[in-house]
Amino acid sequence: MAETAPITHRRVLDIALPIVLANATVPILGLVDTGVVGQMGAAAPIGAVGLGAVIITAIYGIFNFLRMGTSGLAAQAHGARDTPEAGAILMRALLIGAAGGVGLILLQLPLMAAAFTLAPASAEVEDLARGYLGIRIWGAPATIALFAVTGWLIAVERTRAVLGLQLWLNGLNIGLDLWFVLGLGWGVDGVAAATIISEWTALGLGLWLCRGAFAGNAWRDLERILDGVRLRLMLRVNGDIMVRTVALQVGFVSFMFLGSGLGDVTLAANQVLVQFLHVVAFALDGFAFAAEALVGQAVGARSVRALRRSSVMTSQWGLVAALVLAAGFALLGPLLIDVMARDPAVQAAARAFLPWVVAGTLISLACYMLDGIFIGATATREMRNAMLVSLAVYGAVLLPLLPLMGNHGLWAAFMIFNLARGVTMALYYPRVEARAVA
Repeated sequence: MAETAPITHRRVLDIALPIVLANATVPILGLVDTGVVGQMGAAAPIGAVGLGAVIITAIYGIFNFLRMGTSGLAAQAHGARDTPEAGAILMRALLIGAAGGVGLILLQLPLMAAAFTLAPASAEVEDLARGYLGIRIWGAPATIALFAVTGWLIAVERTRAVLGLQLWLNGLNIGLDLWFVLGLGWGVDGVAAATIISEWTALGLGLWLCRGAFAGNAWRDLERILDGVRLRLMLRVNGDIMVRTVALQVGFVSFMFLGSGLGDVTLAANQVLVQFLHVVAFALDGFAFAAEALVGQAVGARSVRALRRSSVMTSQWGLVAALVLAAGFALLGPLLIDVMARDPAVQAAARAFLPWVVAGTLISLACYMLDGIFIGATATREMRNAMLVSLAVYGAVLLPLLPLMGNHGLWAAFMIFNLARGVTMALYYPRVEARAVA
């Protein structure tokens, strides 16, 4: 068993707080995206950016296995003091990311056709969203490669570098948003153009931040990178996470698509409130990412004690964050809604469904933290199975709740989905600890 550094509150916060700050720029970007098109004074542009962003995020989200798989595997290599393998893991992930990004560009037409077949939006919203997606798709290789870069930096506890990367990515995006949309009047297309410029420049910065992985020869050692045993492990881990991520995206995208069928005002209201959910996700992810790094290193060092302490300590801080966020939404939510949307009908609808966001902040805590713990331990098969069970539960409750309660039923089903994720993973937790002694 390798010696591990002490797991302390300071160490948890040193990892988590830069991630929380980095992630805070992402929902701010979503708020700005929504806010700048909201100044056009109509619901359709807000709905188009929301629907387009959901579609492209769902497509990219399938490849989020690269961030998770890279983080878990690299953290275990780091914990086992296997520096050459940590560098080789990054190269494997970058190669997968490049191939995936090019594939999405080549398949953009059938992907968009399928997406809009599933999304029953109005003709005006669909037309605007198609233009948005036609621009955004050209950032696919950069966006997917950034998943690998971010996962590797988290695994080696270089979260300040992740903060710098996100500040550049989202800060530039916000500045270009304001210029392109409000200054040049490019509308929805301006939001998309700002994003792809930011994505490609951020990839260049991210590779520079990972320069330590390229210091030796392991990153260009094809025999190591393409080693059958290591490659099969990475493919298994990433395959499990991909299935899990697709199931998660089915749940989230169905939530947005079904909302779009309830009218443009409901779609716009849900889009505003989804930005609040993004705030929750990105804040809690800071502590979940800390769990990934610390649990992964504990598994690599074969220390059950460090694994337990990492799981408990990161979850304690996650609970503190969830309580603060829930109180903040309860108090400031109506004001934020009024700032983000000028349409009175959208404002009224968003306020009516705001309590679901407040409750969901606390309901979602367990699934976010257990995600981080399972990723660090690369207990990906258990994650996959838990997600599939939870998606089945979501579908089962959605069928009666949606026609009975409308958008309230949609929100209730989505909250049950997140609750089921936490419960099912908690039942699998003993298998996580078993990995530290395997």
